[in-house]
Formats: sequence, structure tokens, C-alpha cells
Amino acid sequence: MPEGLSPLRLVSDRKDPELALDAILKSLDESKAEDILSIDLRGKSALADFMVITSGRSHRHVGAVSDRLLKDLKDNGFGNANVEGLPNCDWVLIDTGDIIVHIFRPEVREFYNIEKMWAADAEGED
Repeated sequence: MPEGLSPLRLVSDRKDPELALDAILKSLDESKAEDILSIDLRGKSALADFMVITSGRSHRHVGAVSDRLLKDLKDNGFGNANVEGLPNCDWVLIDTGDIIVHIFRPEVREFYNIEKMWAADAEGED
């Protein structure tokens, strides 16, 4: 462990949802995920602190983006996330506890349009 850093500080940093969000966004960008949208849910929902919505170009791309994100989360000390939808790769949901990530094929994302629901909620607060 580097000098000057206490073990407690490292553990608490790994639990910080904003650090996890940064790691998630970096992983999605490096995986060439498309149309990445991050929504701050703090104070709006008890589900999570953040929701991230993104798309992959195909079933295979959605699966690859999801696999890479799960590996990056684990490698960066954010633990194992709960995953739904990985076998079909139309819509993969990854729940880290503090952050919910939705990775869609474009057609499925357009059909469900979940960002519209959250954007409408945010507009009502202005």
C-alpha cells in the first residue's frame, strides 16, 4: 500500500458512487457503447444514486459491452453486480447497488424509451 494512504480511505473510496460512475462511464466509452446517458437519481429515487442508459450496435456488441463492464467493475474493486438479460443481449441490466446500468440494442431502447420517463421527471423539478 502506498505511504500516506490508510486502508479505511481506500475502502471508502471504492464505495463512493461517483467513483463507480466514473469507472462505469470510462468502461462504456472504451467499449464503444453508443448514446451514453447518465441520470442523477439522488434525492429522486430510492432505487439508486445514478442510472446509466446506453446502447450497443448488436446483440454481440451489447454482450461485449456488458462483459467488459462487469470485468472492469470487479477489477476496480466495486465487487460483483447483479445482472439480468445477458443470455439474450437485447437489454442487459447491471445493478451495482448504487448505480443501475441499462445496455440496450437500439431498437429495444427506442421501444421502451426509459430515459424519457426520467427526463420528464427531471423537467418537472425546474
